Amino acid sequence: MKRIHLREYQRSMGELIDLSSVADFNSNPTPGAKNIPYQKFMLYYDRLLDKNKPYFFICEKGLHSGKVVRMLEYFGYNVTQVLH
Repeated sequence: MKRIHLREYQRSMGELIDLSSVADFNSNPTPGAKNIPYQKFMLYYDRLLDKNKPYFFICEKGLHSGKVVRMLEYFGYNVTQVLH
């Protein structure tokens, strides 16, 4: 599983998706990230992502982003976990 630290991420690398709840994201947003709560993402990931684009996932503790990255790697997506 690919991982990088948030300080290494640059927008030109691909889209950054924060899997935090809306309330958590609003109180402590990740700069440059699009917020898609984990539960919503898991239901609709196939409609939200393009297999030809790279994606970066972050969450508060790394649990949800780790699960998402492992799952999406299995399905052939170009994904990376971003750690705080």
